[in-house]
Amino acid sequence: MKAAPEQYMVRNHPKLGSDATYGNNGFFVIPHHRIREYFFQCMISDGMGWQHVSVSLISKLRTVERCPTWEEMCYVKDLFWEKDEAVMQLHPPESEYVSNHHYCLHLWKPDNTVIPMPDSIMVGTKSPQKV
Repeated sequence: MKAAPEQYMVRNHPKLGSDATYGNNGFFVIPHHRIREYFFQCMISDGMGWQHVSVSLISKLRTVERCPTWEEMCYVKDLFWEKDEAVMQLHPPESEYVSNHHYCLHLWKPDNTVIPMPDSIMVGTKSPQKV
């Protein structure tokens, strides 16, 4: 996991505030890369054998009610991990579901384990287009 973008760390939140001493753990509000009225809210952690980033959207008027898109999740993934690193979204057994925020998605990477990857042909043919 890359070093967290410290300039976006929320320091003065009564419950979620953090600082550089927290390392890759804390709450971040990151400007959206294309839509000026939106921000990504990210909780990041790197404990218990996992690197984790939760991702939700918020607008300046706090009216956004949708999950992040694939393209937005790719952007956030590249903020916290290198382009050649694989991370994943998990669909656990229903008995393990947790939802504290209806429109939040999560990225995960296990420590000290390579994520197995199927051959890309199982998804489709590669195109020269960038995601």
